[in-house]
Amino acid sequence: MSETRTLDGHEIEVTHLDKVFFPDSGLTKGDILDYYERVAPHMLPHVKERPMTMHRYPDGINGDDFYQQNMPEYFPDWIARVDVDKEGGKVTHVVCNDTATLVYIANQGGLVNHVWQSRRDRIQKPDRIVVDLDPPHDSIDTSALRRAALLLRDTLQELGLTPFLSTTGSAGFHVYAPIRRGLDFGEVREFLREIVEGLAATHEEELTTEQRKQKRGGRIYLDVLRNSYSHTAVAPYSVRAKAGAPVATPIAWEELGQGPVESNRYTVQNIFRRLGQREDPWEDFEDSAGSVKSARNKLKEKTSRE
Repeated sequence: MSETRTLDGHEIEVTHLDKVFFPDSGLTKGDILDYYERVAPHMLPHVKERPMTMHRYPDGINGDDFYQQNMPEYFPDWIARVDVDKEGGKVTHVVCNDTATLVYIANQGGLVNHVWQSRRDRIQKPDRIVVDLDPPHDSIDTSALRRAALLLRDTLQELGLTPFLSTTGSAGFHVYAPIRRGLDFGEVREFLREIVEGLAATHEEELTTEQRKQKRGGRIYLDVLRNSYSHTAVAPYSVRAKAGAPVATPIAWEELGQGPVESNRYTVQNIFRRLGQREDPWEDFEDSAGSVKSARNKLKEKTSRE
């Protein structure tokens, strides 16, 4: 089954709409394209102007999959792009600036979307930070994740930054904070490394910065490596390639106090009920950028007092 959709003035032929992408729920490729077309107004503000890495599943989540950074030559000229330096050459990334691009990518089997923490006009200067709270296994007590997220929130707020929370659609949380562009990735990552190492040292029974899984000892890993040049995090409102078609979903901090919040709670099938009933918890994200330079100075003062 195929059809032609007109989006943002572009005609897109979408194909194999009846192909089952999620066997457990029967969701088809057409369902996923419909999802991305409908969620675009909520998702685009968080992916616009950012290099994107596509995680493609041409035959659904039980088929072969692959990550694709370099934009295929057959992608249409109207899709935005950016050339970024890599070791030994360049990579041309897709930049998803409109609904048409989001649907086109999904039609290519681009089920999961990952984006940089910087925008293409100043690629070396991130404009947001993200810490991945990665549990040791999917069945971890959600109260431990909740405590870790709140500890990180309180620390960032104390340093003058404004944290925002998202489920990952998998097992953990992402804590973001918008920042003013000025420092490069290495400086920003080093600042975050000091924060998470401090938290892990004072809460060593629950938190760790140990990269090797076998040495984490059942603790939550505070991962700051996504704040590196060319590294990505799953985009807000991206589908995840897991049973039930969960969605990485921005949530409000007060929701953590309203009971357990599983990271895969929101899915392609229930997310629009949520979006229709709640205010956008990230509405002020772009207007809340803080200074890492100032936060870094406050962290030094705090560390010296301790």
